[in-house]
Amino acid sequence: MREILVTGGQGQIGLELARVDWPADVAVHFPTREELDIGDGDSVARYFEGRSFAAAINSAAYTAVDNAEKDEETAFRVNATGPALLADVTRKAGIPLIQVSTDYVFDGAKDGPYLESDPVAPLGVYGASKLAGEVAVASGNPRSVILRTAWVLSVHRGNFLKTMLRVGATNPQLRVVNDQIGCPTSAADIAETLKTITLRMIDDPNAPTGIFHLVNTGETSWCGLAREIFALSKAAGGVSAEVAPITTADYPTPARRPANSRLATAKITAQFSIHPRDWRAAVRDIIDELVGPVPQSGA
Repeated sequence: MREILVTGGQGQIGLELARVDWPADVAVHFPTREELDIGDGDSVARYFEGRSFAAAINSAAYTAVDNAEKDEETAFRVNATGPALLADVTRKAGIPLIQVSTDYVFDGAKDGPYLESDPVAPLGVYGASKLAGEVAVASGNPRSVILRTAWVLSVHRGNFLKTMLRVGATNPQLRVVNDQIGCPTSAADIAETLKTITLRMIDDPNAPTGIFHLVNTGETSWCGLAREIFALSKAAGGVSAEVAPITTADYPTPARRPANSRLATAKITAQFSIHPRDWRAAVRDIIDELVGPVPQSGA
């Protein structure tokens, strides 16, 4: 039996990893934070003692972008110290580590999708802490993959899609930022990608390592995404609302957001044969589950 460790099991990606159809000879472990605190070296050492894993996936993260600006210590503990400790223990165990990261390592100033090789320049504490985690993993375990993604959506936890449905239920008119561009991405698709990468790394000691980008294809603004969400929800018999575009300046937040969160995915297609689908299809699947079946002509 091949045993795989997944941290962050109660997050969007972790919950989707629990729904993945893993091979029959794979057992996936999702320890609680009480069982494994990745930011605590003693906790990490105790958890790994006497256990034998074939690989580890770190989907645990401090993702409260605005709160991170005033809680830098916690953000770095989870997003930087945690990956560093996991990189060290997995390297010593001789197993691969797959680390989930973010578009927030970039400043969003590029005109076009970001390549894995583009210079990083985070705008705030969250991005800086995630970048520190990337550096720790890359330097701490040579058999590691860092998977950057963006604009994660799912049926689980809190995310933009669920917020729109909740707010739209009581507000017929909404104002949503239209000058931040990105690639809405399904947590389910991220989980399937992590499965593919992890099994490849277990089976093939020469599997690719390094940084890869994974987002659903296409691009839109938050305003465009909101309009698509409500169009699909309405077609499925759910809530709908009118969405008016505003600028980032109209909606100030404690943390600065990248104006461009687009990520190029050619590298992961070339090296892992992973072909991301269009973001609209991913959003439709989530609406199907949260609201009800969307007629094929209802987009």
